Amino acid sequence: MAKVTDNRRGIATKEGLGTIANRLVKLRKEAGLSQAQMAEKLGISQTVVSDYERGALRLHGELILKLSEILSVSADELLGRETNKPKVRPSGKVQQLFEEVTALPRRQQDKVVEFVSAFVRQQQSAK
Repeated sequence: MAKVTDNRRGIATKEGLGTIANRLVKLRKEAGLSQAQMAEKLGISQTVVSDYERGALRLHGELILKLSEILSVSADELLGRETNKPKVRPSGKVQQLFEEVTALPRRQQDKVVEFVSAFVRQQQSAK
């Protein structure tokens, strides 16, 4: 099992690794992704994603960067170094839809943004 250093005492602990693994599970679920979907985005098997989430495997630098990008969080947040910034990010179907929109040509993306912006303004004024 990989070791994680406790910053207060410089001692390697299993608890630190479990915390990172738990955070990975939480962020993946917040992003509305299954382990299989995460595995596909990373180009690895679902079993390996499960191993990371159980703390059986240690996250390495390149993987941390890929996970940060996929989960739309900073590497610091993924590692638990940035906890005081509340973030609002799309999740589940909304995130999937926005990912699909990014594949559209720029003009069509602008139309989607225009529509969503108008909808949000309308909802806010109805409150």
